[in-house]
Amino acid sequence: MVQTLSRLCDRDVRLADITLHAEMATPAGFEPATCPLGGGCSIQLSHGTAWRDAYSSLQAVSWVYQMPGSERLIGRADVGYQYATEQEFAVTRPKHRPLTLRDVSEACGVSEMTVSRVLRNRGDVSATTREKVLEAAKTLGYVPNQIAGSLASQRVNLVAVVIPSLSNMVFPEVLTGINKTFDGTPLQPVVGVTDYLPEKEEQVLYEMLSWRPSGVIIAGLEHSDATRAMLRNAAIPVVEIMDTDGTPIDAMVGISHRRAGRKMAEAIVKQGYSRIGFLGTKMPLDHRARKRFEGFTEGLTKAGIEIEDRQFYNGGSALAKGREMTQAMLERSPDLDFLYYSNDMIGAGGMLWLIDQGIDIPGQIGLAGFNGVELLEGLPRQLATMDACRAEIGEAAARIILDRSALPEDADPPEPQHMTLAPKISYGDTLRRRGRG
Repeated sequence: MVQTLSRLCDRDVRLADITLHAEMATPAGFEPATCPLGGGCSIQLSHGTAWRDAYSSLQAVSWVYQMPGSERLIGRADVGYQYATEQEFAVTRPKHRPLTLRDVSEACGVSEMTVSRVLRNRGDVSATTREKVLEAAKTLGYVPNQIAGSLASQRVNLVAVVIPSLSNMVFPEVLTGINKTFDGTPLQPVVGVTDYLPEKEEQVLYEMLSWRPSGVIIAGLEHSDATRAMLRNAAIPVVEIMDTDGTPIDAMVGISHRRAGRKMAEAIVKQGYSRIGFLGTKMPLDHRARKRFEGFTEGLTKAGIEIEDRQFYNGGSALAKGREMTQAMLERSPDLDFLYYSNDMIGAGGMLWLIDQGIDIPGQIGLAGFNGVELLEGLPRQLATMDACRAEIGEAAARIILDRSALPEDADPPEPQHMTLAPKISYGDTLRRRGRG
């Protein structure tokens, strides 16, 4: 007697999924559990219990026997017998397999069809069930597959690039590096912008992952729990870029912003400046600027110096804001001898206002920014700055995605790469005092 209870699922073996052959004789020394089909097979565990496949491929003939000590023997006519404890077979999903509707179904205790209806927002589903399904999907990091059944590989040659802004001069250079590396390959970058908002990052990533890209390049290391869950369970290469002060989900490429802040503080102190003001973006929205500020204050504290004045802004033209904030700060604190800006654009605005006022730079007051924006090279003075290695970061991140995507699908993924680049200070015309060389 042979009875098929259910189909075999991708790389999972379930007691409800195997074809049971009840006529198999019990091996010597083993006691069969009660078999509802008769004979020597056992489906003692519930049909919802998942087991990992112990072989490279699945065959239709399998037997399950109960053994003393809660162990189980899985027998195969073409292989023989394979012993395993329950703990060893507790894995319900191979490490690198993407989440499926079945995973969500098991997590929330409803059928796959109901899960599908909820996630596609179709059909009559109660509010309680809908909430249960959505919560399970969010907790797991499940993203529906928009191309299910359309491609054998279930992947498209697109790479999701998630960045916070296109309105400043930073990320276009990163995108240039990414595009340069992908040029001439099958991979193409697709860009999503988050405006530094965690909830928008979730939305952008969710939509991008639903098209099953070949990889993700995403700015920063700070994400919501939902975003982190989606990235962890995407089963594709993920590269977090720009920052290495933290723990990545997979690979990361960037600079240490805390170190960058400390190095700039050391350079400023070395040139004899001691009455320092800081001007920058609002920190809750820009984690990398916050880390540079923390490193900067650490470097000054080590030299026995405290920041005397500080001002933060959110939105608006960076050049205009730089002029406004510089004027306001020097009206409040006219004795400052150095202004450190969180980025070059507001630093350039501040420098133009100081030039208009006839203030001696760097003799009366010194200035420095961050990012090394080439666009500002045409200004009357070269602003002291630090290169953020933007193009190099883009190139390295794209190379990691390219190399990983070339691996066979069944290959074990390599150790995640963690690359910290070293930016250099450009002193320009605004850091060294006259007569100090």
